[in-house]
Amino acid sequence: MDIKRRKLILGGLALGAVAGVTALRPKAQGQGGHSDYFASVAKALDSAGFSGPTLVIDRENLQKNADILTGHLSGHYDYRVVAKSLPSLNLLDVISKRTNTNRIMVFQLPFLQQLVNSYPASDILLGKPLPIAAAKAFYAAPRMGHFDPSQQLQWLVDSPRRLTQYASLAQSLTQTLRINIEIDVGLHRGGVANAEDLAAILNLIQRQPQLEFAGFMGYDAHAAKMPGILGGPEKAITRGLDIYRSRVEQAKAQLGEAYPKVVTMNAAGSPTYQLYKPHAGSAPCSEIAAGSCLVKPAGFDIPTLSDHRPAAYIASPVLKKLSQTQIPGIEGLTAPFSWLNPNREQSFFISGGYWKAEPESPAGLSINPIYGRSSNQEMLNGSSKVTLNEDDWVFLRPTQSESVFLQFGDIAVYSKGEIVDLWPVLANT
Repeated sequence: MDIKRRKLILGGLALGAVAGVTALRPKAQGQGGHSDYFASVAKALDSAGFSGPTLVIDRENLQKNADILTGHLSGHYDYRVVAKSLPSLNLLDVISKRTNTNRIMVFQLPFLQQLVNSYPASDILLGKPLPIAAAKAFYAAPRMGHFDPSQQLQWLVDSPRRLTQYASLAQSLTQTLRINIEIDVGLHRGGVANAEDLAAILNLIQRQPQLEFAGFMGYDAHAAKMPGILGGPEKAITRGLDIYRSRVEQAKAQLGEAYPKVVTMNAAGSPTYQLYKPHAGSAPCSEIAAGSCLVKPAGFDIPTLSDHRPAAYIASPVLKKLSQTQIPGIEGLTAPFSWLNPNREQSFFISGGYWKAEPESPAGLSINPIYGRSSNQEMLNGSSKVTLNEDDWVFLRPTQSESVFLQFGDIAVYSKGEIVDLWPVLANT
């Protein structure tokens, strides 16, 4: 092969390689600044004098989501609001009134202690088994109002060992403890998974007069993400309901006439509650628990919640704007990195960060995977199409609500172009 031909081939290969890399480059994202909606929220925050990371709730979307949930339940199931996903008394007020319920599901001792004082007429079900030390602390603490744990509170247990601990506590208190039994309906994250354990639990309840069987709880978050090759969500729900039904039948047979006339049969969760609609009237459960669907974090963008609206955002101001993205130690690769991905061209450092959240507005922002995360000054990147300046607001969408909502102090409530209220969050200690 002569030299000219070799150069021609090598040149062609080089051009092909460049063309290939160019074709694989992502397109520059972004359409300038905020949409009209987020521009309105930003203006409202400025008018109200906010200057740091803030959690914002859209009141209209929150209320609309509550109406959507109520419409799906259609009176076939009672509704129990999940406090961990809506950790604010004001949030719980809005939802409980909008959905006409006094039923609350609680997952942690600090929330339980606050809620029994704030909602003395509530019906509370624990959403997970608490250590016996937490139960002891609850009864040792003074309570205000007229909340009666022996009538209004159900402790969740999922093993004979846990129930033995609660039985000893009931004896020491000389007080009735209502016991709800968690059953494994397919999630395999605890819960009674066999007839032998259930029989042992029921037997202990029968022997201990200060324990009262109150019902069952079966959580099925796995069902919403069950792939079609395994039968899909509908089949997973059907399997779970079959398990649920068998546990109920076993309890009725074992307890006989002692089986209560009124029991709590709790099921579902935000990802799956709509899947229960076809089973209305035939399902062994009688109430549905949900919370996150009412604010719809990004982690709940799933088909079963397609009609719900996002109602919660994190707002944070831009502290610094840089026209390039430099990675410490490899500054010489700044230009190549920017060419390979035009969406890394600009850098914006915001106040705070490292939340369980995704950039939402302006469109086109992303977290840099090489630079690293920061809870003090998070870097966000954007192409030249993204228009932001220092002191402008960036909006992120939480991927969950339960831990994220507690990180910002009071919640700013947005309604029709204004911040209309501040809602304190529940204390978690």
